[in-house]
Amino acid sequence: MTEKTPYSSVECEVLDVKVETPAIRTFKLRPVRELSFLPGQFMQVSVPGVGEAPFTPSSFCKIKETIEFTIVRVGRVTEAIHTLKPGDRVGVRGPYGKGYPLDAFRGRDVFVVGGGVGLAPLRTLMYSLFDMRKDLGKLVYRAGCRTPSDFLYWEEINSWASKPELDMRLTVDRSDGTRECAVGLVTTIMDFDGVDVSKAVGVACGPPVMMKFVTKSFLSLGFRDENIYLSMEKNMSCGFGKCGHCRLGNFYCCKDGPVFTYAAIKEFPGIWD
Repeated sequence: MTEKTPYSSVECEVLDVKVETPAIRTFKLRPVRELSFLPGQFMQVSVPGVGEAPFTPSSFCKIKETIEFTIVRVGRVTEAIHTLKPGDRVGVRGPYGKGYPLDAFRGRDVFVVGGGVGLAPLRTLMYSLFDMRKDLGKLVYRAGCRTPSDFLYWEEINSWASKPELDMRLTVDRSDGTRECAVGLVTTIMDFDGVDVSKAVGVACGPPVMMKFVTKSFLSLGFRDENIYLSMEKNMSCGFGKCGHCRLGNFYCCKDGPVFTYAAIKEFPGIWD
């Protein structure tokens, strides 16, 4: 029997492909053996004869029989992935990195803010937060995109509004008339009612410029540096901290992150580049 190594790839069958936006699709895969991961960790998805690229799963981590990835078409590997159809096969290796420390969230209010394709890894996190809801204080979710048509999981996220335990608001930079939604940057809806900021947890995931201003908003609201969690997915490649592409100060995002507290990285230059 071949010993499993960190480089081992698990063969997966494509079960379903859902078009989220013209450039983004969600792929539901069935691995030949169970794949385990934690919210915030990432995996390498490979297309035979083309290459591989890192993606954070977007499905609930407690579902072992299948795994989902929401992937934006931006380059050679993702172009190939976007041609996949049910029945095709890919390889998946991982997980890599460190995710959200969910045990540290217990007993605290949790304020989650996301934008753009950053809603994909936050989908995984929200499933876990719903699962551990009885162990949390207030749960706040704020999300924004450029237009309503750019929103991932529109119907699913709107169904969360019926959850009495969730304080949720959505916004867009500009309306395109396709869906009813507030208009304004996501920082304009970062209000809350009764959140104890002295011990609350803030989570941000999305484009770097969005996370920069969301972090500033968290700080202005009184959140502590060590309680602000950021998903810093900067040019990850190898998954082992060897290639150096994802260097962030003294850290490697693929090995030491991609989830960091603001306290851990705030002194490093260029963290939002």
